[in-house]
Amino acid sequence: MAWLEYLLPLIFLFPMAAMGSIVLALRSLHDARVHSPFKAPLHEPGQALRKRLDQAFSSLFLNGALGPIVSLAPLVYGMGRMLFVERQDWVEWALYGLLSTLLVLMFSLLLVRDYQRIRRLKLGLACELAVGQELERLIRPEAHPYYVFHDVPTDSFTIDHVVVTPHGVFVVETRARTLAIGSDGNELNTVAVERERLRFPHWQERRPLHKTRQGVSWLSQWLERRCGVPVPVRGVLALPGWKIDNSEAAPDILVVSGDILAKQLTELAHGPLNDAIHDKVINVLLERARLMELKHLSQPSV
Repeated sequence: MAWLEYLLPLIFLFPMAAMGSIVLALRSLHDARVHSPFKAPLHEPGQALRKRLDQAFSSLFLNGALGPIVSLAPLVYGMGRMLFVERQDWVEWALYGLLSTLLVLMFSLLLVRDYQRIRRLKLGLACELAVGQELERLIRPEAHPYYVFHDVPTDSFTIDHVVVTPHGVFVVETRARTLAIGSDGNELNTVAVERERLRFPHWQERRPLHKTRQGVSWLSQWLERRCGVPVPVRGVLALPGWKIDNSEAAPDILVVSGDILAKQLTELAHGPLNDAIHDKVINVLLERARLMELKHLSQPSV
């Protein structure tokens, strides 16, 4: 039966179809969208552009991974045909080669389109972030008594956030942990805080508290060297989505769920901080942020 000569070579395409299915399944790894653990949705400057950029990277991944598979499919099918026919038809082989060439050109154009789209979106996002950062000065000018620094680099690690208030300086670390499920199927969302560890429903951890204390120690020593006087620094560990039991907690670290963190920091006072030292702390942290940014930009890209 002549139709079998065209049907049986499809067997050789099954492994390629399996690889294509795996690529489609892995597409979710390129979904960079995040959702707030609190009730309020996340909405930062450039949020719409972030979503479009995520879609562009997903398209780049699909075209880059599926392109070679789809482009080689006609040639693989043609080689399978060689096993089931007695006489080779070079016109048919030319058609397979032409089809593969067209597919290569098509995916190449799609990759170029994705590359140009990503460049435009990244430029647009950078501009929106720059304008948004400048607009934040309306509600957080440099002379404002409250100032927040994100991703503050130390000598060997990064502090998630540093908050400067009129009453002291706070090192804020954030840890995301999935809520536990009990034997009855209900969520277990209470964590007990002890001096050296966090007791979650099914496990315990020491590193988050250690990392927070490490950040407090580094920042207090660094600020004392730069300001010339001791600066009160306290650690805060945020566990979004969890209920916190602080009955056995140590007094040096405040462990919170994070949903009312801003209110807690404005009400918390742990040491005197006069205006001169307050402004000095902000200036030295701004200077370090600028120096680290210049250092990062001066490093050659790999």
